[in-house]
Amino acid sequence: MTIELKVPPVGESITEVQIGEWLKSEGDSVQRDEVVVKIETDKVTVDLPAPTNGTISRIVVNQGQAAAVGDVIGYLEEGAAAQPKPEAREAAKPEAPGTASRATVPEQAPKEVTPPLGESRAPAAEAPRPRDLRQTLPQQGFARVMPSARRALKERGLRPEDIEPTGPGGRLMKEDVLRAPSAPRAEAPHAELEEIVPMSPFRRRIAERLVESQHTAAILTTFNEIDMSAVMALRKQHQEQFQERYGIKLGMMSFFVKAAVDALKLIPAVNAEIRGTDIVYKNFYDIGIAVGGGKGLAVPVIRGAERLSFAEIERVIADYGKRARENKLELHELQGGTFTISNGGIYGSMLSTPIINPPQSGILGLHAIQERPVAIGGQVVVRPMMYIALSYDHRLIDGREAVTFLKRIKQCVEDPARMLLEA
Repeated sequence: MTIELKVPPVGESITEVQIGEWLKSEGDSVQRDEVVVKIETDKVTVDLPAPTNGTISRIVVNQGQAAAVGDVIGYLEEGAAAQPKPEAREAAKPEAPGTASRATVPEQAPKEVTPPLGESRAPAAEAPRPRDLRQTLPQQGFARVMPSARRALKERGLRPEDIEPTGPGGRLMKEDVLRAPSAPRAEAPHAELEEIVPMSPFRRRIAERLVESQHTAAILTTFNEIDMSAVMALRKQHQEQFQERYGIKLGMMSFFVKAAVDALKLIPAVNAEIRGTDIVYKNFYDIGIAVGGGKGLAVPVIRGAERLSFAEIERVIADYGKRARENKLELHELQGGTFTISNGGIYGSMLSTPIINPPQSGILGLHAIQERPVAIGGQVVVRPMMYIALSYDHRLIDGREAVTFLKRIKQCVEDPARMLLEA
């Protein structure tokens, strides 16, 4: 029995996906619930498991191509994976020449056969194929570009409409491309040194959000600097006991999450958003933490940060960081958020102007800690200093509020007892 492999629903607002890596090739056996292909969206990567034991008989949509939710991207021939491997069967019971077991050779959909040059043949009848808009191109009425031909087109710098197809049913074959003269290299003298890959939905969505932020908000950035001596001394003093008790290290981010919640309570506008002609003030604190993942920057959200302890915040951040690197963050963990913290300091950034994550109205940027001479009490001393930046939507937040917000962050981090005493 042939089973269709379809793109599953991956989120309420997501209608198109990009096919990621196929973990199985045509002819490979799979077990029930074994991951067959990875499906990429603008937020997460979703695994598509095999619905039953069988063999991948045909792949319709290749890696890098787009597909809609519900589209058929491949076919599974049920039952073949439950049989012994062909090598084992042949060793145990040789078959007569010219015969083949159906279990040994899985039934596959008809493949295209390219006739020798100079010969012609009528298109062979074939089973109806799912519509693949990515492979269907207007060319002298109708033509279909085969995957191998598409790769050859890219390598030779040609377009499908410039080549006459000779394959069955008007298909454009790799041989057609190879017979055509290559495109002139004058416009791209170093094209052979370039690598062209489709932009992932995740990266496309990041690009869209960044441009949206710049076009819809009046973004300004204000700066301050923090003496990190108190936090570093506190971590050094309590690190061993903290790790023994909670099984995780006491990092820097939990201090800044706590300080941000404190500052957001003091300046509610930074935790608000503009919705039409209204201002929505949020009396909860869901803090997004920007983390680097396998596909790029992701911003999972710490829900109810005001209710969490330092240890609980550190656990959540560590879990998000690990799963971001493995591309295992879930869609709901990336949605929402009232304020964002981005720590470019872990990459060595000394100063930057972070971009707001709409519809939020503010984002706090942290930077590298560097020992610098500072004047304290009339004396020049060397202290571990960090620049911090607040990018904010000036439509909602005035300069005075932005500066006051950063000053509160500075006060909390330089004197952590404030956060415990709420002073």
